[in-house]
Amino acid sequence: MNSFEPRITVATIVEQDGKFLLVRELANGKPVLNQPAGHVEAGESLLQAAFRETLEETAWQVEVNGFIGTYIYQPNRDTAVYYRFCFIASALSHDARQKLDRDILEAVWLTRDELQSAESDLRSPLVLRCIDDYLSGRRLPLDSIYQHPWPLQKR
Repeated sequence: MNSFEPRITVATIVEQDGKFLLVRELANGKPVLNQPAGHVEAGESLLQAAFRETLEETAWQVEVNGFIGTYIYQPNRDTAVYYRFCFIASALSHDARQKLDRDILEAVWLTRDELQSAESDLRSPLVLRCIDDYLSGRRLPLDSIYQHPWPLQKR
């Protein structure tokens, strides 16, 4: 019997003046474009992870205010399966002095058309799919995600 270990990730769509906040990051040594995104850490809610990843990768404080959906992606047959929870957030403030995560080359604002032109540089097909779903008006309420309270830690 094979062990199955899903990769739980979050991604955040931040739009401002018709442009989307993205990161140029290194993936397997190659620069790629992605939404601010990453793995959920132990003891962290999905919303906390979306806020943290956006801040760490872009230096933007955001308010997470919507949910687009869950996306499942397996890059190749024998690779991990990624479960991406994609959120919508509003940009609040930017700290240009904040250092970005190690694999992040830069945070950039791009239009949907600019992303389409750079499709071969996208980290995965989910990058454009999430933006297209956002642009189509797809919205789910944040309370469609229920998280049972974490158990209290023993001392």
